Amino acid sequence: MDDLSRGGDDLREALRHLRRLNRLFGAAGPTVYGVKRLWAVAGKPSRLSVLDIGCGSGDVNRRLLRWADERGIEIAITLADITVEACEEARRLFRGEPRVTVMKLDLLALPEDYADIVTGTQVVHHFAAGDLPVVIGRMVAASRLGAVVNDIHRHWLPWAAVWAATHLVSRNRYIRHDGPLSVAKGFQPADWERLRSEAGLSDMSYKWRPLFRYAVVIRKQDESKRAAELIR
Repeated sequence: MDDLSRGGDDLREALRHLRRLNRLFGAAGPTVYGVKRLWAVAGKPSRLSVLDIGCGSGDVNRRLLRWADERGIEIAITLADITVEACEEARRLFRGEPRVTVMKLDLLALPEDYADIVTGTQVVHHFAAGDLPVVIGRMVAASRLGAVVNDIHRHWLPWAAVWAATHLVSRNRYIRHDGPLSVAKGFQPADWERLRSEAGLSDMSYKWRPLFRYAVVIRKQDESKRAAELIR
């Protein structure tokens, strides 16, 4: 799925099969965990806007909608992806859901202060390590409260589990190739520590979450706090 020159029906099928894998491996959990953290720190507002970048078909956001319903939160979710196929699948999945809008948008072209919280589920591992400070920086800048990164733990056990699951649930070439590759391109604690240092993310935390994922929560600092830290 890193190769944007390909697409079409194979990619649409891959996005549908990926929804099965996301349910199997609990992909939505770390994203909801991170959004809840930022929402609580912000004083539990009754209204919340979320931008999910690199959303694919956006299926993890169904859990976010249920969470908002349970707490009486008026939520608005924007799903954004760089591929036409993903946007089409997202519109199909959330057809008739007025709280969700879909747009074609490059992560690196995000406008500042676009949404309260910017999320990225299984997207940042598609970027080279050297690009991550810029990528995460754009996500934080596009938020008003902060950003949530949900990505994969690099380890032989999830690699084996994903390899087996992809070969059981799909014959799609994207799924069988990119599923295990995504785990191989995932993260370990040292990677998050390096990112924190290189990107200057003093208010960043990360936590291992089931199943073999990390929830990374980056709280956006206000300008006065950033200026004070620069003076020190």
